[in-house]
Amino acid sequence: MKSLSRITMDPAVMGGKACIRGMRVTVGMILGLLAAGRSRDEILQAYPYLEAGDLDEALEYAMWRVEAREVALVMS
Repeated sequence: MKSLSRITMDPAVMGGKACIRGMRVTVGMILGLLAAGRSRDEILQAYPYLEAGDLDEALEYAMWRVEAREVALVMS
């Protein structure tokens, strides 16, 4: 996976959730807006401090998280 420079996680911002560039805008919020049928243009107009690249990386991050597989470690 390529480096996602726009996705940040800081325990002091939104409880450590994946956010856009350290702002209080979570990847989940962006995905929720897209899932609700909002277009990219509508999102960018409603949140003028976001950039198109932010939306691209939010989707890339979500795709990576969905594809990640957790493997339980057997402790002996």
